[in-house]
Amino acid sequence: MLPLELNGVCPDEDDSYGVQPKICDLEMVPNLRHSNSGFCKSKRKAGFAAGSNDKENLSSWIPGNIRKKACVCFVKSAQMSDTGRVTCECGYPREEHLEEAMKPSLFLEKAWDPHKHVQEMPTDAFGDISFVGLGPKVGKYVRVSADTPPGLIYQLMTQHWGLDVPNLLISVTGGAKNFNMRPRLKNIFRRGLVKVAQTTGAWIITGGSHAGVMKQVGEAVRDFSMSSSCKEGEIVTIGIATWGTVHNRGSLVCPTGGFPAEYVVDEDSQGSLSCLDSNHSHFILVDDGTHGRYGVEIPLRTRLEKFISRQTKVKGGVAITIPVVCVVLEGGPGTLDTIYNAITNGTPCVIVEGSGRVADVIAQVANRPVPEVTIALIRKKLSVLFCDTYELFTEGKIVEWTKKIQDIVRSRQLLTVFREGKDGQQDVDVAILQALLKAARSHDRSGRENWDHQLKLAVAWNRVDIARSEIFTDDHEWKPADLHHVMMAALIADKPDFVRLFLEQGVRLKEFVTRDTLVYLYENLAPSSLFHGKLQKVLLEEKEASAWAKAPRLQLHHVSQVLRELLGDATQPLYPKPKPVERHRLPIAVPHIKPNAQGMSHRSPSKGSAGRVAFTMDPVRDLLLWAVVQSRKELADIIWAQSQDCIVAALGCSRILKELSKEEDDTDGVEEMLALAEEYEHRAIGVFTECYRKDEERAQKLLVRVSEAWGKTTCLQLALEAKNMNFVSHGGVQAFLTRVWWGQLCVDNGLWRVTLCTLLFPLIYTGFVAFREKRLHPLSCLARTRAFFTAPVVIFHLNILSYFSFLLLFAYVLVTDFQATPSWREYVIYFWLFSLVCEETRQFVRDPDGFGLLKMASLYFSDFWNKLDICGIVIFLAGLTCRWIPSTSYPGRIIMSLAFIIFCLRLMHIFTVSKTLGPKIIIVKRMMKDVFFFLFLLAVWVVSFGVAKQAILIHNEERVDWIFRGVVYHSYLTIFGQIPSYIDGVNFNLEQCSPNGTDPYKPKCPESNQDRRPIFPEWLTVILLCLYLLFTNILLLNLLIAMFNYTFQQVQEHTDQIWKFQRHDLIEEYHGRPAAPPPFILLNHLQLFVKRVLLRQRPKRPKQLKEKLEKNEEAALLSWEMYLKENYLQHRQSQEKQNMEQKIRDIADRVDELAELLDLDGVKRTGLVEQRLSGLEEQVSQSTKTLAWIVRALRGNGFGSEEDVPPLVASKAREPKEYDTEETPQGPAALCHVGARHLLYPSSSALRFPVPDEKVPWEVTFQLYDPPFYTADGQGAAAQDPLTDSLEALSGINFNVMDGAINRQSFHGTYAIQNRLPLNPMGRTGLRGRGSLRRFGPNHALHPIVTRWRRNVDGSIYRKGLKKMLEVFVVKCPSSEHWALPGGSLEPGESLPRKLKQVLRRELWPQFQILLSQGVEAYKGYVDDPRNTDNAWVETVAVHVHLADKNDMQLNLVNVFLQASKPETCIRWQLVDRRMPLYTNHKELLQRVTVLLGAHY
Repeated sequence: MLPLELNGVCPDEDDSYGVQPKICDLEMVPNLRHSNSGFCKSKRKAGFAAGSNDKENLSSWIPGNIRKKACVCFVKSAQMSDTGRVTCECGYPREEHLEEAMKPSLFLEKAWDPHKHVQEMPTDAFGDISFVGLGPKVGKYVRVSADTPPGLIYQLMTQHWGLDVPNLLISVTGGAKNFNMRPRLKNIFRRGLVKVAQTTGAWIITGGSHAGVMKQVGEAVRDFSMSSSCKEGEIVTIGIATWGTVHNRGSLVCPTGGFPAEYVVDEDSQGSLSCLDSNHSHFILVDDGTHGRYGVEIPLRTRLEKFISRQTKVKGGVAITIPVVCVVLEGGPGTLDTIYNAITNGTPCVIVEGSGRVADVIAQVANRPVPEVTIALIRKKLSVLFCDTYELFTEGKIVEWTKKIQDIVRSRQLLTVFREGKDGQQDVDVAILQALLKAARSHDRSGRENWDHQLKLAVAWNRVDIARSEIFTDDHEWKPADLHHVMMAALIADKPDFVRLFLEQGVRLKEFVTRDTLVYLYENLAPSSLFHGKLQKVLLEEKEASAWAKAPRLQLHHVSQVLRELLGDATQPLYPKPKPVERHRLPIAVPHIKPNAQGMSHRSPSKGSAGRVAFTMDPVRDLLLWAVVQSRKELADIIWAQSQDCIVAALGCSRILKELSKEEDDTDGVEEMLALAEEYEHRAIGVFTECYRKDEERAQKLLVRVSEAWGKTTCLQLALEAKNMNFVSHGGVQAFLTRVWWGQLCVDNGLWRVTLCTLLFPLIYTGFVAFREKRLHPLSCLARTRAFFTAPVVIFHLNILSYFSFLLLFAYVLVTDFQATPSWREYVIYFWLFSLVCEETRQFVRDPDGFGLLKMASLYFSDFWNKLDICGIVIFLAGLTCRWIPSTSYPGRIIMSLAFIIFCLRLMHIFTVSKTLGPKIIIVKRMMKDVFFFLFLLAVWVVSFGVAKQAILIHNEERVDWIFRGVVYHSYLTIFGQIPSYIDGVNFNLEQCSPNGTDPYKPKCPESNQDRRPIFPEWLTVILLCLYLLFTNILLLNLLIAMFNYTFQQVQEHTDQIWKFQRHDLIEEYHGRPAAPPPFILLNHLQLFVKRVLLRQRPKRPKQLKEKLEKNEEAALLSWEMYLKENYLQHRQSQEKQNMEQKIRDIADRVDELAELLDLDGVKRTGLVEQRLSGLEEQVSQSTKTLAWIVRALRGNGFGSEEDVPPLVASKAREPKEYDTEETPQGPAALCHVGARHLLYPSSSALRFPVPDEKVPWEVTFQLYDPPFYTADGQGAAAQDPLTDSLEALSGINFNVMDGAINRQSFHGTYAIQNRLPLNPMGRTGLRGRGSLRRFGPNHALHPIVTRWRRNVDGSIYRKGLKKMLEVFVVKCPSSEHWALPGGSLEPGESLPRKLKQVLRRELWPQFQILLSQGVEAYKGYVDDPRNTDNAWVETVAVHVHLADKNDMQLNLVNVFLQASKPETCIRWQLVDRRMPLYTNHKELLQRVTVLLGAHY
């Protein structure tokens, strides 16, 4: 086998094989080659172009890097300006030149030369542009030199203007003058162009002026902006115009930048200039130093588009080279040149038929075979479509147009014609994307690589409709593993439609989700995501704890740590931290993304890594969590629909979203998270309802089944953690809780029966109460006793009875039996309390899930009733301490009385089990919060009034207790009607106060006069009192009532749900509580102490509402749940369809579709009639000519006379023939060379004379034919023929014979000699001389074709269908773009080509000669090479060597050649396929070989 390093991708090279000519060489900026939009997006979010700092950056960067051009020498022109002013040859008047330009001493030449008289200098026009009177929209503009490197402009747009790197570049070209389009076609074009730009994230490039096709594009963008929301984003529309043709450009000049520059669109006074279009977002104004000359921007626009098309955009681990498409409307000669150049450069073009002129000429001949596209046909089309300007077309121009249109039509894979209402095309956007995919299919790539490239484009464009219709077809069979990298890209870019499509195409999440995949996904979280911030915080904490120099790399255990915070500590870590040994065995490598030349990723996180080892039990869970933590609703919905453990998954998602919403700052984000959390709760309820209806017992198992995938938690536990009251209050959940509450007792037993049996327990042996399990009825009394007294309902009632007894005894002791020495009843209270303390201690240290002491303490104190218990016990112990000290016995009784109050309040927890009292207790708890808020407001008024009153009435009160009474207590009592008598002087009584404040039992008297009458202002105190009572009694008390009423209403609506939710806590408490009530519960505590402490026995698993199922049982249960989930989703979908609003929308959509179909039907009928009429006209014309010829022939032979000529009747018109775009014309015309007639000669600036197909043969008269003479001046001239066609230089050459060592004989026989030069046997090429070939006449070459069978791993021959697959020996040199056969031109006397010698080491040359001597001749003759001319051409001999046996010595020899090749050259075995990356001429040779061997091609 070939070593891997020999099959690598090699650098580009420039070979002399048949290469497509390039229009221009483009400059590159290496550091911009791989672009990503993250930088730009971050800048735009930060308001990059809006702040003053950014303006300062632009004001300094642009003049320092961007240049303009200006004329520096005024040379008077013979032409005057439109205003009658004297102008320079550059077109500008004298006033608009620099002062230096007026000095005649600088340039002595009289003729104006742009190369000498135009110089570059820093640009003086850039910034923001605002169109006066056309709205607040502000764009960007810059004036640039025509020689500006395109990489610099691209850097300006992406880094300084903040534009996102595009997924597609749409270059719109066409008529520069206003033209008329049919209203329907105009609407279709506008809608389609905007749709493709908006959905794919494309840039639209036009000429930028307010006329013609640019105006149509601007209006389309304007209509979109007016009808869309801000969230849909702005369409980037870039206008590239000529600075010298812009009207009112003076308003744009500002050396420091215009922020903004105000531009006025004034079409009335623009004259021969043009105004900028206000609907474009960015303008690049190209300056060459001249005025009024159009077309200056075309070279720079071409270079910029080519540069952008070479950039690679990497997103989500997938790299695509930015595709370019040219959209053509109407247009003239310049548009034809643009289309021709685009097709020559491999850019697909979309021609909009019906827009007029050039577009319609090409559209009407696009489906014809190339031989039918004749000069006469083009002349006819031009006379119809260019009726106003047809007289300007010379014969030479028509010939040139014919040649260009033939070359355009010949490249059918790059040409797409949009015909309104035809071929299923209803929108231009579909035509544009289909054109790009059709062009992608034609590229020289292997089959899978080609399809993969198309799919990446569709994902980048976010057009799942195109992927379904054009890519996932029967033409290619997709393997699930082939979709992993695009699945990754769709996930990261949040493209749920593509994720759904890939799942439909067979992507298995179990294979897709690996450790590396998950790490890569979490590394690519959106920086604005709250979960991303939490992960960074965890990494920072680990860095600080470990004192590392930099933050550790993200691992899955970091993700697990954050997820556990969100899911609650009741769950175990989802991704445990690997041990050092495991970490060494399963390294998590960073996915290194390196795009190759085709934009494919060599390294993907989903391929070939150690992470391929299955590490997760539920890949659906992993992807679901990743989507939910980013609140990606649609993506999460699709993944949740794939989940097996769907109820737990839905409840877990609800819990995560509710926790994240608590930390989210954005209000809209909080609402979205809560809405999504509620949605998942409803889904859990829906699936559980389906399960409960089907089988109650299995549904209840789902509630308590331990889910290993979700951290060993249960549905019920997650619902409680997330406070999903709707789920917990579901009838099925409540039935389960009721069942747990009653234990083994039947739920039909009345409470009075249980209470009676609790008091008279022998009744349980009489059948007075029923048990749920029938087997308990005939068993012993012990089993019945155990079943009865371990039921939570019985334990609860026993504890109620015990607690009431405790309170009664406690009250009795406090009221009647509190002696100096404690009585036995008081000792019983102490003992009883001790049992309560022991039970609280047991609850505190009980840790069934292994959380640890600190976490258990946190959970214990989070419960309100536990806090109340601890408070009561602590107060009781404080009172007990005082009780045992004789001096503080009385305070001890007071403190114990307070403890009694708290113990009584504890009774409310007992009553929460009641369906009647429970909701009321909840209402009281909620109202307590309202009271605290009310007291805060009330305290403000009480203190303010009390202090003012005290200061007015009393002078220097020093007693603190009476200050408190006067300020707070009396003010508070005033609210309830106890108004102090001394407020009013009328009711003042000196006997109720102490004049000097010496009486501790009386307040101090107010200040009085000598008559013992108070002197304070009564009117003021009365007013203050009235205001105080007004605000407190009327305002605040009514506010409190309103708050209570609101709380009551809120709770009352959900009372049942809240009570059912809180009921669980009580049931779970008594489910795991010892059976004996206090104080007898000490026996259970003693037993527990003996087993755990003294005997050191391992603790039994505590009773919990959890059940771990066997694997088989669990798998069956989950399969049943998944089946019912599908039923739920189908039922939900049908409900949505039955929704009235949905029905109305569906009806509206159908009406729109029907109207569209009716319109299309009318268009199709009209088009069909036009086609039939056109065909009829052609038929009539042909019939008329034929009959006229017959009449002339008959009359010439003496038959008939002029008077007897019959009238000519045309036959019935035929249907116009539609030609397949892949059709290959047959006949002599098909044999003419094509590559040798490209207008631009390769590797030079020489242009050929246009030669249409019909004028190629020398036998055909072509009077206009006047080809230029071109011969390249290459190195080694001694070994080449002369450079000129002079008689002296050619006299020493003998053609059609062996000229010394040089073979000048042709394989096609004797060739003609004209003017001492040989003539190409295949016809005209449009160029005389020998071009870059070495000799006039035939230039002989040799092409070895070494093949072998492609084999499977087991050694068998690989087949496609019934045919075997070949591999061919190919090479690639550093200067070439293509792979090639290892051959080339032969030097005189040499047996091996020069190119082959350059590839192989010298010592291997003889062995390769021996190998070739054993081959057979596959072809010998002319090669259609782009270097061919009228007087020089390439002929080759193709020698085929087939190595059929895999163990053949010759095959081993070839492999030695591969390994021994020169390091700068790449050699490999290439699979033979029609789309292999090989030169066209070499493909034709290989096709002949496959025919000989009967192999696949």
